Amino acid sequence: MFSTFRIRDYDFKLVVMTLALAGIGVMAIGSAEPSLQTRQLAGAAVGAVLMIVISFFNYSFILKFYWLMYAINIGLLALVWYMGDEGGGAQRWLEIGGLRFQPSETAKILLILFFAAFIMRYKEKLNTIWIIGACILLIMLPWWLIYKQPDLSTSIVVIIVFCVVMFAGGISLKLVLGVIAITVPALALLVSLALQPDNTILEGFQKNRLLAFINPEEYSDREAYQQLNSVMAIGSGQLDGKGYKNNEITSVKNGNFISEAETDFIFAVIGEEFGFKGSVVVIALLMGIALECISVARKAKDAAGMIIASGMGGLVAFQGFLNIGVTTFILPNTGLPLPFVSYGLTSLMSLFMGMGVVLNVRLQAKKQNRERVST
Repeated sequence: MFSTFRIRDYDFKLVVMTLALAGIGVMAIGSAEPSLQTRQLAGAAVGAVLMIVISFFNYSFILKFYWLMYAINIGLLALVWYMGDEGGGAQRWLEIGGLRFQPSETAKILLILFFAAFIMRYKEKLNTIWIIGACILLIMLPWWLIYKQPDLSTSIVVIIVFCVVMFAGGISLKLVLGVIAITVPALALLVSLALQPDNTILEGFQKNRLLAFINPEEYSDREAYQQLNSVMAIGSGQLDGKGYKNNEITSVKNGNFISEAETDFIFAVIGEEFGFKGSVVVIALLMGIALECISVARKAKDAAGMIIASGMGGLVAFQGFLNIGVTTFILPNTGLPLPFVSYGLTSLMSLFMGMGVVLNVRLQAKKQNRERVST
C-alpha cells in the first residue's frame, strides 16, 4: 500500500503549479465574492494536504478497488436524482451528514481511475468489439445520470476525458479516425435538429444558449448577457489590469454586471483586475499542469499509470479551454468551473486528489527505473 521514495523523485514542479493556480483562485474569489474567500482558502489547504498524502499511496493498490469506485460513483449520481438539492434549475448537489458536494465533479476523477484499471486488465483485447462495447456501456450510465441532472457541460467533459483515456490506453488509430469521421457530421446534424422549434433534444435554456452564441445581438439582454459583459471586463483590463479589488466605477465586476463571477466567470475577474499579463499566467499554468501530466504519462511504469496521468492532463486542459472559451465568447455558455481557480470545494479537492495520484505515478516510475538500474 505504501512505498519508500526519494525526495528528489518528487514532482515539485507539478505541486508548485497547482498551488500557484489555486492561490490565484483564492485571490480572485476574494475580489469576486469576499465572503467565500476563507472557505476557498480552507478548501485549497485541505486539498493540498490530501494531494500530498495520496501521492504516497501506491496507485496499483488503489486500483484494485476499481469496481467499488465505479459502484460508489453510480450510487452517488443516482442519489442526486432522488434526494439531490436543486439550484439554478438543475439538481446536482447532495447533502449527506451535513456535507454538501457535487457528485458529478468527483465522478470525473473516479471514472479516470476506473478505466485505468479496467483497460489495464483487458489491454490485450482493447481493440476488440467486445471490450470497446463494454467501455462504451460503462461510460454511458454515469454520463446519462450526469446529463439528465441536467448538466450538459459536465457530460461533455466526461466524454472528452473518456476519449483521452481510451486513446492513452492504446485504442487503434484507425478506430479513432473512423469515430471522428462519423461523430463530427453526426454532431452537426444533432445540433441542427436540437435548434429546431418544438425539439426536446435539449432543455429550453440549453437551446437558448446555443442561439445566443449564434446571434448574440438578439439575446444581448438575456442568454448572451453574461458572456458579453465578460468579454467587456476582460477587454477593459488591457495589458496590466485595473488592479486587485479596485474601486473604479468603470469596473464591470464592481457594477455587478458579471453573473457567477466567483465560479463560471472567474476568468473575467482575473482579466479585468490583472489584465492580459494575469490572464496569460493563468493559461500558462493550466498548460503547464496539463503538459507535466503528459510528461508523467510518458514515463509511467504501466498502462494504468499512463492512463491516469493522461486523463488528468486532458481533464485540466479541456475543461480549462472550455471555461476560458465561454468567458471570451468563442464557445457557447456551458457553465463549467475553471480548474483550481473557480469557487467550488468539490471540484477543487477532487482535482487535488487526482493530482495526488499523478504524483504517485511519477514516484512509482522513478522507483522502478532506479531498481532496474541497480540490478
